[in-house]
Amino acid sequence: MSKKRSIARIGIIGGGKFGEMHLRAFTQLERDGQAKLVALCDINEELLAKRHREYGVKGYTDYAEMLAKEDLDGVTVVTPDHLHRRFVVGCLKAGKHVLVEKPLDVTVEGCDEMIAEADKAGRILQVDFHKRFDPYHRQLAARVAAGAIGNPLYGYAWMEDRIEVPRDWFPHWAPQSSPFWFLGVHMVDLIRFCTRAKGVSVFASGAKKKLASLGIDAWDCVNARIVFDDGSTFAVDTSWVLPDRFEAVVNQGIRIVGTEGAIEVDSQNRGAEACTAAEGQQTWNLGFFLEERDKDGSTRWSGYGIESIADFAHNVNFLLRGGSLEQLAGKFVDGREAREATKIAVAAHESLATGKLVACSA
Repeated sequence: MSKKRSIARIGIIGGGKFGEMHLRAFTQLERDGQAKLVALCDINEELLAKRHREYGVKGYTDYAEMLAKEDLDGVTVVTPDHLHRRFVVGCLKAGKHVLVEKPLDVTVEGCDEMIAEADKAGRILQVDFHKRFDPYHRQLAARVAAGAIGNPLYGYAWMEDRIEVPRDWFPHWAPQSSPFWFLGVHMVDLIRFCTRAKGVSVFASGAKKKLASLGIDAWDCVNARIVFDDGSTFAVDTSWVLPDRFEAVVNQGIRIVGTEGAIEVDSQNRGAEACTAAEGQQTWNLGFFLEERDKDGSTRWSGYGIESIADFAHNVNFLLRGGSLEQLAGKFVDGREAREATKIAVAAHESLATGKLVACSA
């Protein structure tokens, strides 16, 4: 690295719902002397003004202008899935390290272009599959790797959102996505994290009823059955039409059965429950995100939703301090690893369109 500094200077593209998680992570890292939050890019000027008031971050409506004017080491991309390719490629061409939200892209070709640009630039291309940072999932993966359940035979993973997500959060781009792109790739990557297997074929089905009745042309649910190259088969069920009164925004879990045993993790209901007159019945996934006050009264954010983002800054810092990409190999989800989830999701959507079993691409 040519820059003589040891703390990463970070820009963010996308300041919306999940973009705020990135703002929190880098704001906290800056307070801790581990990163510098430099700028935020978003096309919504009103949102930029709001984020400036909340986080003191400089705003841009054009990411190319941000790249040209700010001395950045890394950029995080927190845009709708189908827009990742443009921003990731542009940032890599500008010589920046990149963290992008999952999925890497909604096409295998897009993944390949990003991987090629990262290789050419000699920069990090990291994908935020934060399920890998959940301590319950890390223990699950470690137990499977240690042979505790023998050889994986089959499994089941589910991830469901309340209807507020496509209806209220993302009504404009939900038709260009699906619950499998938005949620399913998380569980596909989690299965791969635990088994290290690659997808061979997919059969998927789905329905368009509830969202269609609201004028949103998007899948209510996508249900996929995936065959992997280790001979195991996993069902992955996704939806984003749970009722508004469901007890959590996200319901999720995973079960793996092997020749010598089984392990199941209910990733949502971990024992924290509440019922209030104002909010009704609730369960909290405090492992994902927790906001507290420290001894000095400052806000502190924790959980694997924050840790997975912070990991990017730590990786960039490692390079700034003289480390190499070779030394980081295998220590984060890179483009090639993320491409495997996209391959499976692309096959699932082709199966949705054709009604046939579809082989995953090479």
